Amino acid sequence: MILYPAIDLKDGQAVRLLHGDMEKTTVFNDDPAAQALEFVEAGCDWLHLVDLNGAFAGEPVNAAPVEEILKRCKVPAQLGGGIRDMATIERWIDKGLARVILGTVAVENPDLVREAARAFPGKVAVGIDARNGRVATKGWAEETDVMVTDLAKSFEDAGVAAIIYTDILRDGAMKGPNVEATATLANAVSIPVIASGGVSSLDDLRALKSCGAPLNGAISGRALYDGAIDLGEALKILKS
Repeated sequence: MILYPAIDLKDGQAVRLLHGDMEKTTVFNDDPAAQALEFVEAGCDWLHLVDLNGAFAGEPVNAAPVEEILKRCKVPAQLGGGIRDMATIERWIDKGLARVILGTVAVENPDLVREAARAFPGKVAVGIDARNGRVATKGWAEETDVMVTDLAKSFEDAGVAAIIYTDILRDGAMKGPNVEATATLANAVSIPVIASGGVSSLDDLRALKSCGAPLNGAISGRALYDGAIDLGEALKILKS
């Protein structure tokens, strides 16, 4: 399993939100690229980036810090937030991004996901963010009637590289991931699933690793910043 350290970008800073609420922000670093480099130097093989302002605006807002991260860090990075058309997808991949994450458009314009996955094999992931099993869009601000597993299954033949599944009610709350729902999803589809939301201890990582489903990896943010998860130990657990 891969550990994806999360760098959430708001107003050019590395932050974490509680339950996805933009009003409940903790700033962890004024220099996101320096933070990213710290994770890389500690042994991380991937970076998970989110343009929070972009998720609400529907277009990239924190492009400058993302570009700086891509320039300074020599590991692959995936980015979500405000990526909603082919031109933006193409632009980010041209800038060296390893993987774009499509969330809102996966619900509103699934054909774009399919088109992008065909055009950029291995470089398109679907972000599925959910409250109580239902998918939320537009920076988690709007809840839909779409069920998580139904949406995931609809992309089985699309060639997407991964599904990033976030339980919104767990995100940033340091209460542990929704292991059961993540495992159910991973066992329901052949697409690799990455767990996100609430990963806050080494035991959480052990639980995901032994959940009975073939997870690709886990994303963690606040716990790494707070020191609740020791990065070296986490990498050892997931790589063993």
